[in-house]
Amino acid sequence: MGSGKVTDGQGLSFEGKHVTVAGLGVSGIPAAKVLHGLGARVTVVNDGDDERSRAQAADLEALGVTVRLGDGSSLPDGTDLIVTTPGWQPGKPLFTAAREAGVPVWGDVELAWRLRGPGAAPWLAVTGTNGKTTTVQMLASILKAGGLRTAAVGNIGVSVLDAVLGDEQYDVLAVELSSYQLHWAPSLRAHSAAVLNLAPDHLDWHGSMEAYAADKGRIYEGNQVACVYNVADRATEDLVRAADVEEGCRAIGFTLGSPAPSQLGVVDGILVDRAFVEDRQKNAQELAEVADVDPPAPHNIANALAAAALARAFGVPAKAVRDGLRAFTPDAHRIAHVADVDGVAYIDDSKATNTHAAEASLAAYESIVWIAGGLAKGATFDELVAKSAKRLRGVVLIGADRALIREALARHAPEVPVVDLDRTDTGAMLAAVQEAQRLAAAGDTVLLAPACASMDMFANYTKRGDAFAQAVRELGA
Repeated sequence: MGSGKVTDGQGLSFEGKHVTVAGLGVSGIPAAKVLHGLGARVTVVNDGDDERSRAQAADLEALGVTVRLGDGSSLPDGTDLIVTTPGWQPGKPLFTAAREAGVPVWGDVELAWRLRGPGAAPWLAVTGTNGKTTTVQMLASILKAGGLRTAAVGNIGVSVLDAVLGDEQYDVLAVELSSYQLHWAPSLRAHSAAVLNLAPDHLDWHGSMEAYAADKGRIYEGNQVACVYNVADRATEDLVRAADVEEGCRAIGFTLGSPAPSQLGVVDGILVDRAFVEDRQKNAQELAEVADVDPPAPHNIANALAAAALARAFGVPAKAVRDGLRAFTPDAHRIAHVADVDGVAYIDDSKATNTHAAEASLAAYESIVWIAGGLAKGATFDELVAKSAKRLRGVVLIGADRALIREALARHAPEVPVVDLDRTDTGAMLAAVQEAQRLAAAGDTVLLAPACASMDMFANYTKRGDAFAQAVRELGA
């Protein structure tokens, strides 16, 4: 710092710049600290002014960062740049004022991308409505099995800023990106990227399905080697077609069926690659068995194929795909087998917080007693129920918006018995599991796949899943 000029990895100086960070929290606080360390004059603005915010503000102010609590709308005088946390909606007055003043807005991912130094690790990026975290974790496991130094980062919990600026050296990063993060990351250019699927979600934030899809599609911009898409979801392929990519970058599909050339797929219980092989018109490379995927539910096999495609795009050998998938252990509350009680399997998929995720979960089992409900977030349930009706032995409904599911069941599965639990106390989940046990017979699956958010009854989907698992253990006892 003897020169008095501190720069990012691409030569842009932050010394003396007025940077406003929008929002405290998981990404706002690290961004503020990084920018302050680069010599910027940082002001953090935050809508909230609660005890936790005040404690966070005190820590930042001790470093010399200015914090304005309870005012996230007005643009601080002299702002040269805004760095926003992902959850702040584009229509907020702060961003309107920034546009009018010609002030650029970056997200934390954009900041991290610009802070990469020379020879920085390339990014293999993943987005989609569902399956992002699992796919990125599978990808990191495969890359590690291939002998590469890597980490699963991004929307997954480890910030990309920490990965980019930390002391550890990586060969490649497996990066999970949300639509929020992609909206604010115009410069991002991944080595290869995947959009796993597209279904209506976060439309209150994006304003429309078209805007949501467009933000997801940003992940393909400037890709160098492969744009990975879901053959069963035409919208993902459309995003590839619309992307401006590097010369020679290829469209690579994944499918649960037999793959065509330039695709990965499944043949006789084997995951195979017809994309990264010589003479892909005639040849295919065996990668792993379906049994190597944990759990081997259809949507999770699709996740594995997407992860394999990105790893193969980076040159990982076939053996590493198999070894990485075998080594992978899924996170809790993602189609997790809790126990068998009296011949009935109890499955926790509390992470299925929207209809698209619940549909994939329901498709994995043949005879189901379904525990569903919570906060619908504007979702409708007719399509989900119509597609799943033939699998349902019974349904137990919980949560604030359970009536929406009950009405869809009445329209599309009127013969299926339904228990409507009108309670939100701490014993509600035990009651739901007991009702499900009453409806189930040996060979059935009791499946918690709520298709709704959890915050009406639980702090988060993790607490909901924990309550389900505890209730099942009480049955078993």
